[in-house]
Amino acid sequence: MGFFDKLKTGLSKTKDTFNNQLNNVFSTFRKVDEELLDELEEILIMSDIGYETSIEIINKLRDKIKKQNIKDAEEVKQALREEIKNILDETNKELNLETKPSVILVVGVNGVGKTTSIGKIANKLRKEGKKVVIAAADTFRAAAVEQLEIWANRAGCEIVKREEGIDPASVVYDAIKITKETNADVLICDTAGRLHNKKYLMDELAKIQKVIDKELSEASKEVLLVLDATTGQNAISQVKAFKETTNLTGLVLTKLDGTAKGGVVIGIVNENKIPVKFIGIGEQIDDMEIFNSDDFVNAII
Repeated sequence: MGFFDKLKTGLSKTKDTFNNQLNNVFSTFRKVDEELLDELEEILIMSDIGYETSIEIINKLRDKIKKQNIKDAEEVKQALREEIKNILDETNKELNLETKPSVILVVGVNGVGKTTSIGKIANKLRKEGKKVVIAAADTFRAAAVEQLEIWANRAGCEIVKREEGIDPASVVYDAIKITKETNADVLICDTAGRLHNKKYLMDELAKIQKVIDKELSEASKEVLLVLDATTGQNAISQVKAFKETTNLTGLVLTKLDGTAKGGVVIGIVNENKIPVKFIGIGEQIDDMEIFNSDDFVNAII
């Protein structure tokens, strides 16, 4: 099965919910009018896209319908696809790995699929011919380091780990040293997802970023937030929390195959101007791809 087919299958719950409601609206209304747009607006809001983004999409859709004199249901659908795609394409989705080495700092709460995402991204980069080092800087959970080591071995990448409880920033410091010594292309740093309180977690992240900025001041840097799509609106509060401390450059979407709430990503991208850079569907090491807005939109509408 190709990745687009996996994506369509993975987003089937989101698509079924969305399309069933759309089709009901189009079969109920014989003409494209304000009442139809009100119904569409409600569908968008109920699909976890979010109130403000839904209003924005409908306003733009209204303008397009007037300008292009759209009267057909299929044309409205196509216009809706275009408006959602415009939102997803507004920010740069390219991964910034221009320097050697480059750094990818991966953040996110526990349970979102952070470790597996790191393994899959590392595998993808290695297949592209890049030498990757992984820093196991979630030192507060022994299980996290063990799991990351399994994924690093699967991906054929070197892992830098230390004993449980050690300062995470010192692990990153050691990993930077090894990255330089081995002439690696990319350093991927795991981070803790939840500590005693939010402030402590964010302080640790700030320390790690300080080490990276000092030791690799000229390096290209990505800060990727891993989001579990099944959490819906809760993902929005996670973005806000991590934005307070880290300079987020992109999102990694996981577990889309288990949710009808895939629409939440549209609102997150629109409200935060942070692009989706990777999308994960499935459990295998190759089930991670660069985000493609055309595929995503076509898979849900």
